[in-house]
Amino acid sequence: MASPRSRSLRAVFFDAGNTLLRMNYAVIATQLVECGVSVSATDVQRAEWRARVRLDAALGARPIQHASTESASTSDLYAGLVLDELGVGDQVVIDAVAAWRRAYNPPVGLWNTAEPDAEAALRLVRGAGLGAAVISNSNGSVRAILNSLGLGAYLDFVLDSSEVGVEKPDVRIFRLALERAGLGPEEAVYVGDLYSVDVLGARGAGLAAVLLDPGARWGPRDCPTAPDVLAAVRQILAKTEP
Repeated sequence: MASPRSRSLRAVFFDAGNTLLRMNYAVIATQLVECGVSVSATDVQRAEWRARVRLDAALGARPIQHASTESASTSDLYAGLVLDELGVGDQVVIDAVAAWRRAYNPPVGLWNTAEPDAEAALRLVRGAGLGAAVISNSNGSVRAILNSLGLGAYLDFVLDSSEVGVEKPDVRIFRLALERAGLGPEEAVYVGDLYSVDVLGARGAGLAAVLLDPGARWGPRDCPTAPDVLAAVRQILAKTEP
């Protein structure tokens, strides 16, 4: 397995959702309680950890042209997997939560919360003299979200799939980032939360990648893993080839 860092490292690229940003677990839990489901924000978070692995398996089984993470069908599948991991099987509740989710806080939706270690991770990258950027499958809102949370100030640029017209795991979006940064693939590392989308997409463009694995849910993988984005950055900075 290749080290995620080499002496030529000049930048770290990040996913946004489940990497620098997270869903608002507390508001999801509140809505579920209103629907008669007794759960906490922590319950929702842990269910999401499990659901993302199942989502990845579904995405990885699709042809790349049908593997969009931004489609309504994928969003519905993802939400349904989270509810399934919470043990919610009542179709009335499932439908009510789906209707609420679609109407909640457009266009940002539930992705309005910073990961607790996101700013520390970005500070560490910048303190090491490296560039930092985001490559995200999004609906045009991710730059504004990052800016509103104070994270945009640490980034050289943000590539939003809806703006550039290509979506991970398509290697073209990673190549656009490298071109924008003026780097070769050996000079950047990518950090993301989905194996088939982030790791395989980055690897296809020649970048090393670190997979985020909170709760150790992914099992053995042929790539470095880390429990959170700060740990991923520390790993990248520590593994310098001689």
